[in-house]
Amino acid sequence: METEVPAILRGRQAVVPDERFTFHSSRMRMTHVTPEQLRAMDADSDRCAVELSDARVDVLGYACLVAIMSMGLGYHRISEQRLRARTAENGAPAPVVTSAGALVHGLHTIGARKIVLLAPYMRPLTRTVVDYLTHEGIEVLDHRALEIPDNLDVAAHDPARLPGLARALEYADADAVVLSACVQMPSLGAIEEAEQLLGKPVVSAAVCTAHQLLRSLDLDAVAPGAGHLLSGAYARSPLPGQP
Repeated sequence: METEVPAILRGRQAVVPDERFTFHSSRMRMTHVTPEQLRAMDADSDRCAVELSDARVDVLGYACLVAIMSMGLGYHRISEQRLRARTAENGAPAPVVTSAGALVHGLHTIGARKIVLLAPYMRPLTRTVVDYLTHEGIEVLDHRALEIPDNLDVAAHDPARLPGLARALEYADADAVVLSACVQMPSLGAIEEAEQLLGKPVVSAAVCTAHQLLRSLDLDAVAPGAGHLLSGAYARSPLPGQP
């Protein structure tokens, strides 16, 4: 979240040269990607929302996809509503985008009903992601759990490996490929290479988060170098719940 989303927003300067963003962050602690640490992390999200609303931000992004998905089916809607309420109580109401909800919405936006995905998580947590997406009407035809337990190692994973890993999936009947179902695992630099290699739209949790952040700001969701979702084809797509 602290590298790829700002990179996407900086890339927009090629399209909208006078536009500028500031980026603020507050951290929920988590070192190993386990159900216990994810639950503790999510419990800390209210504090972070209040701290960030002190800065009078225009939109908040919750950066851990699996922390949301591990809390139960459909939980991104509960989290987004609760955290927005925390900002309102602090006198600075702002919309909240979760990476979990953004991935779901991004896939629906491009009309992807069948997908394949890569995730850095251990197999049980990756299964949680698959089940969560299935509940949201998205069929996961194939997936690969990279089984990286340490969060710093997830961030250090080489994105150049991802297109080859995705190519090993059974993607022929997929509508889209999720190159990274985790905002911690970098993939931005490999998105367009993977699209060329696989001949499919390719998204990531970070790309989908950036798309929904821009739409929450009522800005055109366009950024070069970030794949099909941010190509301009969905620049004015509605937010969840909008016609």
